[in-house]
Amino acid sequence: MNAGSIISAVGFCTYTGVGNFDVLEGSLRSISDLGATAAELSLYGEQLISGGRIIPGRAERLLEITRQFDLRYSVHGQIVSNFMDREHLALQKSVVRAMLELCNRVEAGILVHHGGHAKMPALTRIGDLDQMERDTLAEMAEVAQGYGVRIALENIFALSDADYRQTPAKIGETVCAVNSPNVCALIDFSHAYIECTRLGLDWQEQIGAMAPVTGHLHVHDSFGRPYSMTKFYHPAEATALGIGDLHLPIGWGDIPWEEIFSKLTFLPDTMLIMEITGDRFAGEQADSLARARKLVEMVNSRRIAA
Repeated sequence: MNAGSIISAVGFCTYTGVGNFDVLEGSLRSISDLGATAAELSLYGEQLISGGRIIPGRAERLLEITRQFDLRYSVHGQIVSNFMDREHLALQKSVVRAMLELCNRVEAGILVHHGGHAKMPALTRIGDLDQMERDTLAEMAEVAQGYGVRIALENIFALSDADYRQTPAKIGETVCAVNSPNVCALIDFSHAYIECTRLGLDWQEQIGAMAPVTGHLHVHDSFGRPYSMTKFYHPAEATALGIGDLHLPIGWGDIPWEEIFSKLTFLPDTMLIMEITGDRFAGEQADSLARARKLVEMVNSRRIAA
């Protein structure tokens, strides 16, 4: 794999020590030792930003850690990032600006940003929410351009009909509408599976609509079952029932990975990140990496054949 490939790097996200950099360093070392070529820094949990401002000493420590490893980096922004949040939009943008600066410091080419959400409005207001997200993404794309970073807009699922989320296909439409080289789509396959099951949509058709503008991938397994129950006393109980966003090793759920990767292609220099963390599944990561490499080869070899 190289920068000329469709999928040019494959790896895992870091698990967060909620500001304990020893945990971050250990997570990166494990990813590197597995032979992965990329890591997604879960910076939303590392206490690097305060009130929209980067904390200088902690940012320096982050840089000391990331420079130790021969990995390509992406950064996962705030879980609560939301460009449909009119009340807190100025605060949301300030944190995204700080995250983009952190991307620049650690030489990460991608900032993962969750698609927006709101309480389900009257249908006449959905267009306004979509436009607010597009306008804000376009504004942030100009900031990202100065750092040489792409904002990757990730498809998410709603927990109930009371919440508005864009479908995967509509995420693709949003990226097309923004029309910036510094904004791409991020397919999270499990999120798409869950949301489309909830809405009664063909989920492979939906991610197929996203794929042409997709420059980043999140891979982890599930059964695509929406949250019909949400209270579990341990994550293993959700796994046992197969309910929700499980973030399982490849093969533990029923996503037909080979079928999907035999059909879809993505933007050049796409990174594949498995959100399968070593704090839960250290013993399964090597197998998932081997499986992911076979999926990557399916995409990259098809391009060569063409």
